[in-house]
Parts: sequence; structure tokens; C-alpha cells
Amino acid sequence: MRINKVILHQVRLPFSFDFSHSLRKRSYVNNIIVEIIAEHGEITGYGEGAPRSYVTGESPDSTAKSIRHFIQKDTFPRELNNISQVWNFIDNITSGREHNAAICALETALLDALGKSQDRNVIEYFSKDFIADNVYYGAAIPLDSTKKIIELCGLIKEQKINKVRLKLGKNFEQNKEIIETVHSVFEGNHDLRVDINCSWDRNLAFKHIPLIKKYKIKVVEQPMMPNEPDLADFADSMQKEGVILMADESACSLGDMEKIAKEGYYKMINVRLSKCGGFRNSLKIIGYLRMKGILFQVGCQLGESGILSAAGRVLCLLCRDAVYYDGCYDQYMLKENTTVENVSFGLGGKAGPLKGPGLGVKVSHQKLKNVCNGSHSISI
Repeated sequence: MRINKVILHQVRLPFSFDFSHSLRKRSYVNNIIVEIIAEHGEITGYGEGAPRSYVTGESPDSTAKSIRHFIQKDTFPRELNNISQVWNFIDNITSGREHNAAICALETALLDALGKSQDRNVIEYFSKDFIADNVYYGAAIPLDSTKKIIELCGLIKEQKINKVRLKLGKNFEQNKEIIETVHSVFEGNHDLRVDINCSWDRNLAFKHIPLIKKYKIKVVEQPMMPNEPDLADFADSMQKEGVILMADESACSLGDMEKIAKEGYYKMINVRLSKCGGFRNSLKIIGYLRMKGILFQVGCQLGESGILSAAGRVLCLLCRDAVYYDGCYDQYMLKENTTVENVSFGLGGKAGPLKGPGLGVKVSHQKLKNVCNGSHSISI
């Protein structure tokens, strides 16, 4: 399969409602979609990256620049016929976090194109050692008003989902009200995680311990900034209470995982395709975590279109040993999408494999045009 052209689309995906956490309030996100044209238009592959400056330091512009640079590499598979060419290309890109959204977008587009050329779903290119027939997604609740949280909890209960990831911030009284509201609506019948997005200092973290105990919160995600010296004491307190600390912003690369394993503060990692640099890098990270006995969840970036949701579905299905799964929120979160298919989960959060070659979804040219802020074509 000869690759003739790569088109980079900068897209703005509008939300159905504002979604806030301690670092951002969003009504839309800016993502990058890579379109690979092969065999003079007979085959088209799509990939997506979600650059977030507060996670990997990337912006849409820097991501596009990285992709243009990677395409010029000698290892870029201009004549793509074997999966090993994709892995060789990814392995020859500098490791770290500063290019992860770019790597994810380009890698998933290559996989989608290769799968379509060989009439194979991309899941066939991976080990089946931990494959699942179905996975069950949880739901996320933003940092919002009590009224909005009650409304969202009602919708989540209607979907028969009880695994809830709750965004908290710097205001203790607001956090207390949010936790009490969610507990009241679910009547205690829920598996509760809280995601802090680095917003707590030592005093605020310890102030929350009675709340964490009272409402049986199982997981506290990224409570403090990476390299915060007070994390050790808080981690020790959480461990004594049987509460798991999960790393997110601190955990974007294999090097980060080695540091986390050595320190021992975090006992769970949030692995996300765009944050961790696509399938190849994410699965290396997961393999390392399995070896070290560290728990993990397969998560998502806020505001993924159907392309990245479909890729995330594949990663979830390859990991039956993940503790939690987040993603495939398309119909619940996005006003506009890119795919013909609805990649959202079903009742109970249940989701199985997507049928068809490549990622298992078709991209609508009109839908892509509707959300596109600009495109740049690169001839190969």
C-alpha cells in the first residue's frame, strides 16, 4: 500500500454542556485529526490526538508541527504492507511526553489505513493474552452546580451505571456538597473515584480525609502537582485508610512509570491513548505495570471524537485486567462528531468490539468539514 498524502485537520469539537474540572472549564476542545490517503484515494485512514497543554505540554499547533516532522523521517512507512513497519516507526521516535498526542494521531491513522488495506480490524494486530469480549465503562461528573450534578446523576442511574468518577477542586465546602449530593442520589450504591487534577496542597488534602473515609471513596486521582514533596505523607495516610492513589498527569511515559514504581506513592495509573503516545507506548506502559503489580485503568481525554473513542475501545478490550474504563461518551458529550457510527457505550456502560476493518468506524467528510478549523496537506 503506497501512502500518497497526509492531511492534518485542526478540529474544534463543541460540547453539549460545559464540562469543568479544577484546571479548565470547557465548552469545546481542539483536537488534531490525521487523514492518510493511500493508493491514490482507494484507502483512507484516520487517527486522532488530543493535545492538552496541562498534561503533556502540547498544543494543536505544536502537535501538527511534530507530525509534519515525523512524516519526514526515513522510518516513516511510505510503502506500508506490514504491522512491523508501524512499530519500527513509532519505536524510532524520541520517548517522553512532549510528542504523545502527535504520535497517537499518526499511529492510529497508520493502523486504520493498514487494517483497511488488509481487511482486518486493528485489534487483530495485538496480543490476545488479556482480551475481553466486552468492557463496562464508568461515568464522569464535572465540577459543577448541585442542580447540574443531580441531573447528571439521574441520567447515569438511568443508564444503570454505578462506577462514577467525580471531579473535585480547591473549594472544600463545594467538594463536600458535591460528594454528599452524589452519595444521596445513588443512595450509597456506587463505586466512587475522585479526580483532583493536581489542585490540592498539603492542608487541603489532609482536610479531605474524613470525607474520603465517610463516603467510602475508593480512589483519589492525582491530588497534587507532579513532584509535590508533601505527596509522600498524604499517600501514607491514604494507604492506611485502604484508599488507592492514582497517577494521571504524573504518568505519561515509561520513564514516569519507572519513577512512580520506585517511589511507591501511586498504586494505580490512568493510561490514556493520547496522553501516553498511542497503542505501542500505552501497551509498553501497561506491560510494565503488570510486571510491577501496579493497578491501572484505561481512560480517555475529555472530548474525544468517534475516531479516538473507537481506538480507545480497542485498548479497553485488550485489557480485561484494567480496574476501570472511561471513554466512549460521544453522544452524551459532543454536539458534533466526526464518525458515521455512534461509538457510545450502551446500557450499564457495556461496550463490545466495533465491526469492520481498521478502527471499525467511517468518518463523514461533511461532519469533519463542520468541525474543521483548518487543514494542511503533505504530499509523500
